[in-house]
Amino acid sequence: MKEKILDMVSEYCDEYLKEKPFNPETDRVSVGYPCYSDEELRGAISTLLDLRLSQGPKVKEFERLYSEYIGTRFGVACNSGSSANLLALSVLLKSGKVKAGSEVILPATTFATVVMPIVQLGLVPRFVDVDRDTYNINLVEMEMAINNNTGLIMPVPTLACPIDMRSVMDVANYHNLPVLEDCCEAHGASWDGKKMGSFGTLSTFSFFVAHNITTGEGGMVMTNDEELYSLLQSMREFGRLKEYDKNKSRFYYSNDELQDFDERYAFEVVGYNLRMTDIYASLGIPQVRKLDELNKQRNEIADYYTKHLSDYKFHLQLPFIPDKGEHAFYGYIITVKPNNGLNRKTIVNYLEDNGIDTRAIMGGNLAKQPCMKNEKFEVQGDLKNANYITDNSFFIGCHPHINQGAREHVVNVFKKFFSEWELAGI
Repeated sequence: MKEKILDMVSEYCDEYLKEKPFNPETDRVSVGYPCYSDEELRGAISTLLDLRLSQGPKVKEFERLYSEYIGTRFGVACNSGSSANLLALSVLLKSGKVKAGSEVILPATTFATVVMPIVQLGLVPRFVDVDRDTYNINLVEMEMAINNNTGLIMPVPTLACPIDMRSVMDVANYHNLPVLEDCCEAHGASWDGKKMGSFGTLSTFSFFVAHNITTGEGGMVMTNDEELYSLLQSMREFGRLKEYDKNKSRFYYSNDELQDFDERYAFEVVGYNLRMTDIYASLGIPQVRKLDELNKQRNEIADYYTKHLSDYKFHLQLPFIPDKGEHAFYGYIITVKPNNGLNRKTIVNYLEDNGIDTRAIMGGNLAKQPCMKNEKFEVQGDLKNANYITDNSFFIGCHPHINQGAREHVVNVFKKFFSEWELAGI
């Protein structure tokens, strides 16, 4: 019966997931799309039919595969990228590597879930300006932001544009500071041959539906530190013992207060319930194996866009790839240069009206977000680049489901826009 159901899944995929010609009259070019095949869906449904509904062997396999891919010793899967950041920061505080109430250096232009766990845990964000070319934290400003109350550096590869993490680590090591890499958008991006997420004390990833690989929701914390790994495991799961000793009786746990207690209900630290399910992990396992190919396709799409949009460089800043970096193109970033009165709103509205979805650069300058109005935070410098990006930048989709017809449509819409713009005499 189970095999019949799984065969039906494959038949469904053959019929409904196969590539279809792009129709500019009815179809849209989405910002993100899950790149699933029958392998992912068969795996998830098989796990569901086996009633493995919570954390189990598939989660362990996913953790092992993704750790091997990134190049870290350990990975701890959880239910979202936001939870991954919450868990990582909590562990850094619990371990004493970060002091309570200290400052966390982070880029001003990033997503809300970078800063929210910082605030929630009583730490103080210090927003640092970014570079206009990479949209990543400015390394000079980052080092200038370090002071006696600095507890952590938290760089973020924006939309998978790699960061010079060797320089970041040089600064961090000189000042004896831990580093938490938020790589939630940077699956497979690398610097100087080394994957984003393999440099810092800890790193985090998100497997949200639009990301380079996805489990629908889901996240992971990576580390090479065995003590932090143990604490990550415990705090992810209520704060209880990370592993049960199968060779001992259940009732062997003892301390000053509890004697001969059931080890399954011994809680060593105050933790959370942030577990990933085996169903999620079953979706992720095949995605890890095909990530390099998926990223290759993303780069091909980005190259196509850049080749055909280069004629408009007077008006548009196109993505920059550092010499030592390998981009993974979660999205294709465009900044509208305010020349001749052109503005982002005009272009974005035109794209949206012609079937091309767009997004702002996450939260823009987070220091200006309403959620920060009554929160304690610090600002390094004037954040002029962050403000510029907030006002002028956006991104479009760069995922493998954007077939040749969709790519041509994107380019043609831009051409049509600038043709009409010139005819208007503006």
